Amino acid sequence: MRIVRSAPAIQRLALRCRRAGRRLGFVPTMGCLHAGHVSLMHRARRSVGPRGLVVVSIYVNPTQFGPTEDLAKYPRDFARDLKLCRAAGVDVIFAPADREMYPGKAESRYSTYVVEERLSRGMEGASRPTHFRGVATVVAKLFNLVLPDMAVFGAKDWQQAAVVRRMVADLNFPVKIIVAPTVRERDGLALSSRNKCLTPDQRAQATVLHRALQRARAAVNRRAVPAAQLKADLARFIALQPLARLDYVEFFDPDTLTPVSRVRRRSHLALAVFFGKTRLIDNGQL
Repeated sequence: MRIVRSAPAIQRLALRCRRAGRRLGFVPTMGCLHAGHVSLMHRARRSVGPRGLVVVSIYVNPTQFGPTEDLAKYPRDFARDLKLCRAAGVDVIFAPADREMYPGKAESRYSTYVVEERLSRGMEGASRPTHFRGVATVVAKLFNLVLPDMAVFGAKDWQQAAVVRRMVADLNFPVKIIVAPTVRERDGLALSSRNKCLTPDQRAQATVLHRALQRARAAVNRRAVPAAQLKADLARFIALQPLARLDYVEFFDPDTLTPVSRVRRRSHLALAVFFGKTRLIDNGQL
């Protein structure tokens, strides 16, 4: 397994791979890897085959964090990340420093960003106004450097995957986007790097996200329900956990992300909940 830290070096490696006719699969991450990330690596390997190259980026992207968010405290464990990638059969890790991805940013010379106008407005975009500008920008840069044939994203970040898909279509990136299923703990909590920031009491109560999803599924199993009514019900349900603070609950069309006024089976639910300063998200089809 090779570790590359230079932006020009990873691009040269990708170009050699393409000239040799080898398919390249890509898994972009911010590190602090877990079994959910490993499932994305395995999905990339299945897509490119044994002769292809699987590249994983490990980069905590500063432009997708707001000024009051947890960039400095975002969990990092590069040594453990290497072990997981090696065990998963990853061929290349791209782990750049900020100066490689945003040259001159400290001197305010970096000024080009990618902005998606529609899918990024609600939910995470409303709660974190600059988040998707940072996501779209770094993913576009990574695609230009890694030059993948396909890239794998996790369904836990459903809106992020939708924004990336739209960017790829609108800007003509020759990259196939694959969205792999959410991986969960036995008690239903979606795997997330931020789970490590929870106290034991917060961790015990964090299962309320998955339980809210199950509650919504049960509510629409036989009939459609007004979205406002179901939102209020889930807000009360989440408030039963004393350490939980609801950020949002939204019901929407899974393709367009347009909010729905009546929730039916196959509608999609997304929610975000704070536990102290740790913010967790989850989503799923009803």
